[in-house]
Amino acid sequence: MDVRKIYMDADALLEGHFKLSSGNHSQFYLQSAKVLEDPKTAKLLADELACQIKASGLEIDTVCAPALGGLIAGFALAQALDVRFIFAERVEGVMNIRRGFEVSKGEKVLMCEDIITTGGSAMEAAAVVKSLGGKIVGVAALANRGFCKRENSDVETKSNCKLPQDIPFFALADFTFEMYSPDACPLCKDGSEAIKPGSRGN
Repeated sequence: MDVRKIYMDADALLEGHFKLSSGNHSQFYLQSAKVLEDPKTAKLLADELACQIKASGLEIDTVCAPALGGLIAGFALAQALDVRFIFAERVEGVMNIRRGFEVSKGEKVLMCEDIITTGGSAMEAAAVVKSLGGKIVGVAALANRGFCKRENSDVETKSNCKLPQDIPFFALADFTFEMYSPDACPLCKDGSEAIKPGSRGN
């Protein structure tokens, strides 16, 4: 599956000057919402990701996604895996699991995002799942920004990856773009202003 082509065809691989959820800047931005607005494409990607996960033999009871970015990808993946879906959301800046969702002690939970950069949001949500008694068995995403090593990839884990190394990370493709801290961003030095097209306003 040519995931890069799917993103490009959906005008979801953007070029410009972007502020990422991590606070870093980049010349490129993956806007998964543009890909996932087509239910057929969402199902196609989720089915392919589910095939990877099933082939690994990983046992999963539930898929959990951090809102807002992971919601569609997480739901589609849970459907493809035929398991329950829940989500975590921020309340006054703090990740919570609400809306009557419960997590049983020992419940095997797979965290899912649309895109993993460092994995910070996924791990914030995972900490809530663990506090409720759940067991995090893996992480999945449609796309990997290349800072964390995924299964069946040659990309090595970078120092800023926040995903634990003792559980598998599944993704369909690596998108390895340069990222810059705001004070060392060459795009800023050229006088352009970073924009944030995603779901979080930071």
